[in-house]
Amino acid sequence: MGILVLAIAAAGAGYLYFSRTPPAPAAAAHPAGGVVSMPAARFDDGRAHYFEHRQGGVTIRYFVIKSSDGVLRAAFDACDVCWPAGKGYAQEGEFMICRNCGLRFHSNRINEVKGGCNPAPLERRVENGMLLIRVSDILEGRGYFDFSRKG
Repeated sequence: MGILVLAIAAAGAGYLYFSRTPPAPAAAAHPAGGVVSMPAARFDDGRAHYFEHRQGGVTIRYFVIKSSDGVLRAAFDACDVCWPAGKGYAQEGEFMICRNCGLRFHSNRINEVKGGCNPAPLERRVENGMLLIRVSDILEGRGYFDFSRKG
């Protein structure tokens, strides 16, 4: 009986964790000259910071995280496999967890591993203490968020 109660509680907790909506985006990152620019120090907390870029009726979501190896990493809040669910990733310590299938990805691997259920990489660079992401690179992720093509 105790095992059954524990299993039901675990299933309920898992459902609540993976069914919740993605976190609200951080303060808007406004592009200038076709580039989104933010102080790199903004990400020193090691937390995933979520952003949105709206274009032509589609909202493209992405996140930036400073991994434990000190590298600033950026990825779309979607992957090649689970994007139709529109759930994205949640952070748990040094891991990003797919809210749809539950697979875990170490933050040190973001931008290094591509395809499958890995967070889809987003090109970025750091210059003079600033994180720079080209709007054209953000727009490359449009397909992950164009839910009219689901089906």
